[in-house]
Amino acid sequence: MDRGIINCAYARGCENDPMSGEMKTIDLRSDTVTRPSPVMRIVMAEAEVGDDVYGDDPAVNGLEELAAGMLGTEAALFAPSGTQTNLIALLTHCGRGDEYIVGQKAHTYMSEGGGAAVLGSIQPQPIEFEPDGTLDLERVAEVIKPDNFHYARTRLLCLENTRAGIALPVEYHAQARTLALEHGLKLHLDGARIFNACIKRNVPVAEIARNFDSTSICLSKGLGSPAGSVLCSSRSFIREARRWRKVLGGGMRQAGVLAAAGSYALENNVTRLGEDHANAALLASGLDEIDALTVDYADAQTNMVFVRIPDPFSTRIEEDMKAQGIILRGGRNIRLVTHLDVNTDDIRNVISILRHYFS
Repeated sequence: MDRGIINCAYARGCENDPMSGEMKTIDLRSDTVTRPSPVMRIVMAEAEVGDDVYGDDPAVNGLEELAAGMLGTEAALFAPSGTQTNLIALLTHCGRGDEYIVGQKAHTYMSEGGGAAVLGSIQPQPIEFEPDGTLDLERVAEVIKPDNFHYARTRLLCLENTRAGIALPVEYHAQARTLALEHGLKLHLDGARIFNACIKRNVPVAEIARNFDSTSICLSKGLGSPAGSVLCSSRSFIREARRWRKVLGGGMRQAGVLAAAGSYALENNVTRLGEDHANAALLASGLDEIDALTVDYADAQTNMVFVRIPDPFSTRIEEDMKAQGIILRGGRNIRLVTHLDVNTDDIRNVISILRHYFS
C-alpha cells in the first residue's frame, strides 16, 4: 500500500483535527453532507476498475452482488444517485400514460424535479401521508383508476422508508403488498434510508425488501459514501432497468472508485447507524428543555429532529449559528439530521449553544 496515498487520505479525512486549534464545523443540514473516511478513501484509491458500461468493472459488479444479496433480490444496478434509481424504477414499471400512486410530500414526487412526468409521461397520483409515514391503504385503493380509456392506467404504488426520518411499521409493508397484488399493481420502495429503518425496527433489510418489486437504496446519506445508489430487483427487471440507466445518462465507465466506497459503506457503516439515532434522541431531549422551541420527535424517529423556531429568530438563526460553527437551514420549521460526522460531544455542544442563544 502506497504510504503517500495513506498520508493523503488521512490529511483530507482529518480536517477537523483538534490539534489544529480550528473550530469544528457541525453540519446538521442532512446526512448527505458526510465525507469519506480516511480508510474509505484508501479503498477507493485501490479499487480494481474496468468499463462498467461493458460490464467489466469488478468493483461495480461486486457492489451489485453485495447489495442484491443483502436485500434478497436476484440482481442490482448501480447508478449515480437515488433520484436516478427511483426514476429508472418508475420508467421500468410504467409506460406513457400510466400512473403511480405516491405520497404528497414523497421524495419521488416532490423533490426529484418531476422526472417521472417530464421524462416518462407518467402521471403521479399523490395522497397525504399519515403521521406514521404510511399511506392509508384504503385511500390508496380509492384512487386506483377504473379500467377505462378515460383514465390513466394505475400501475404502481410507490412507498418511502424512512419517511421524514420515521421508520415505517414492519407489518405495513406486507399489508401494502397484499393490496398491490389484489389490484394488479407493482410496488416500489424509495429506500434511501432503509438501513436506518432496519436498525430502528431491528429487522434484516431483506425482511422489508421482500415485499417490493423494486427497492432503491442510497449509499451517500448516513452510510457515508460520496455518491451512488443501488436499485435491487429481479434479474429481468434489472436487465430492462440497465437500458433506462443508459437512456438517462447514468452509464459510467471506471465507476469502481465509487462502487468500492459503496461496498465499504454497506460492509462497515450499517450497524453504526444506531449511534446516529441515539444522538438524535439526545438532541431532541436537550432541545425540548428550551422553552422557546417546539420539538417534533416521534417514537419511530431515526436520525432526524424537527424543531419550530419562534420569530424573530427564524430569520437569523442560520447566520447566527454559522458564526458558532453550526450549519443548519433557517426558517420557522427546521430539520436537524445526525450522521457519522457528528458525535455525541458535538450534540451536547449544539444543545449548549442553542440553550444560551434562546436564553
